[in-house]
Amino acid sequence: SFQLFRFQSDLSKMVTAALNEEPSYAFFLGCTGAAVAIIFTTLGASYGTAVSGVGIAKMAVNRPDMIMKAIIPVVMAGIIAIYGLVVSVLIAGSIGDDYTMEDSYVHLGAGLSVGLPGLTAGVAIGIAGDAGVRGTAEQPRLFVGMVLILIFAEVLALYGLIVAIYLYTKL
Repeated sequence: SFQLFRFQSDLSKMVTAALNEEPSYAFFLGCTGAAVAIIFTTLGASYGTAVSGVGIAKMAVNRPDMIMKAIIPVVMAGIIAIYGLVVSVLIAGSIGDDYTMEDSYVHLGAGLSVGLPGLTAGVAIGIAGDAGVRGTAEQPRLFVGMVLILIFAEVLALYGLIVAIYLYTKL
């Protein structure tokens, strides 16, 4: 009778420990959030840099004096990758032994929140930057309009960064 009670007690402790233990894929989801943040923002930044860089190269053939003004889309596209880097470092720094499923879901959401807007903002900056620098080469008064359009495209990624940091701080 005593042995049966001891067996049930030990079994109960093992089951309770197993139920309280976080699943092993919690780390995977958290790391996925960090990876998604940096991958998608750098994809957006590289696309924006490449497309607007092609526009700068084509514009520079006729107007080499405007190259420095035309660099603005490239700089703005590069900033997007910094947003993803910040969120990735925050997420990766908080993954540890006491990491929970709740943490992993929030970190995955934070990574997606900065990554996907960063990708779309990079595409928008690339397209607007390409057309903007070519148009500015022909009509210099378009420069202010181009910068405004680039700001509105960049702010999409900034919104994603704000949401990601807000999610990160909710834990």
